[in-house]
Amino acid sequence: MTATFSCDLNGPATQLPHFWEHTVGSGHATLGLRADWQAQLKRTHDELGMRHVRCHSILSDEMGTLIGEGDTLFYSFFNADQIFDFLLSIGMKPFVELSFMPGVLASADKTVFHYRANVSPPKDHAQWAVLIRKLVSHWVDRYGLDEVRQWFFEVWNEPNLTAFGSGKQSDYFELYRYTVEAIKGVDKLLRVGGPATADNAWIGDFLDFCRTSGLPADFVSTHHYPTDDFGKPGDDTEAQLAASKRSALRDEARATRKQAGDVPLYYTEWCTSSNPRDPLHDDPYAAAFIVKTVLEANGLVQGYSYWTFSDIFEENYFPSIPFQGGFGLLNIHGIAKPAYRAFQLLHGVGTELLPVEGAHETVDAWVIRDDGGSTLMLTNFALPRHPIETEEVSFTLKAAPTATMASVQQIDADHANAKRRWEEMGKPEYLDPATVDELNDVSELRSEPVATESEAGTLSLKVTLPPLSVAAIRLAST
Repeated sequence: MTATFSCDLNGPATQLPHFWEHTVGSGHATLGLRADWQAQLKRTHDELGMRHVRCHSILSDEMGTLIGEGDTLFYSFFNADQIFDFLLSIGMKPFVELSFMPGVLASADKTVFHYRANVSPPKDHAQWAVLIRKLVSHWVDRYGLDEVRQWFFEVWNEPNLTAFGSGKQSDYFELYRYTVEAIKGVDKLLRVGGPATADNAWIGDFLDFCRTSGLPADFVSTHHYPTDDFGKPGDDTEAQLAASKRSALRDEARATRKQAGDVPLYYTEWCTSSNPRDPLHDDPYAAAFIVKTVLEANGLVQGYSYWTFSDIFEENYFPSIPFQGGFGLLNIHGIAKPAYRAFQLLHGVGTELLPVEGAHETVDAWVIRDDGGSTLMLTNFALPRHPIETEEVSFTLKAAPTATMASVQQIDADHANAKRRWEEMGKPEYLDPATVDELNDVSELRSEPVATESEAGTLSLKVTLPPLSVAAIRLAST
């Protein structure tokens, strides 16, 4: 059955701010000292428009932010400065996740990840507040108040999970109180928020706590993944998948938006799945999921930070396999995955979203207008193990210019899919420069002409969408 859609190019538009470009995620902070990480982040900024970066563990012992010898505390912000200096040099800013606990302040030896980040509460909240105040004051002195007021300070990471603390609201709320008071003591206009929870948790309770305690919350932050409803990461049963929905993240964001009220809402982590070794991260599936999820989140969030921009990432270990199912948009060699190309297509669209008529079980369509023309964004997407077929899409566009040229860029099994070529090579674990160059070339987006028919100001076109694919059709006057 043909998927049929129509749109009036002169119709009333809804604003489409590029909220997905506000922030992108990374791993832990020390990665920011690596040259290859820096090169990939600069590319992500230049090609995808990402404006902030968020990472874990800027306060952990590996950063040397606070260490102790006996009863003497030593504060050293040099490594953090090196990272932030670089961010500002390429036109980006930090979304500062204040984590994890310096060992000298930790109340217990509870750690997470292979780099052993301490996740216990401070044994002395007053000393924690001193650290925060000294650090933020230092950044104001170094970068200027006008600059730091543009940053975001997020208190902790996923405190509702026992992996990152006690899992108790009371412990987190106490930490938030000391943190926000320390930061606002430096300058009242610095932006602080939370609760940085997993799975959209604690939003109402957090805002109620802030209101009743007279504490500011400049923004709400939380995380969600489509696999949150599947159980533990890696679980993959038929029943779990059958219970999920194609637009689950949109529905969750709507509910969270309602809880947040008028407070700005930032999702500081989301991804194709929460499994750090999921083959879907490297496949065209991720591209279709990203485009659909992002465009469905319009009007619900102020920021939507994809986790992560790079496979230079080592929460468990650092694998050498080029396509190992990591979270990143780029693999360890900097080869763009289909997910990266999805964000590249989104970066190229305008800011006026037009209403589209038509519906289909797996095909979704959006039309986005800009000063130079319009882009038809199409996805053919279904969740794993759900039925999906190649679909013929027919699009009718009213009020199209008399002379209009159409071209398409596609992401699917045969387009912008470097992993497939790597598999055809025999899945080599270590790549020489020539192979990297070849895979980079295969990963590129390419434009192809689309045939159109025009009659009385109406333009018609057809395109074939394979399963789990994206097509961006550019319409421009000749």
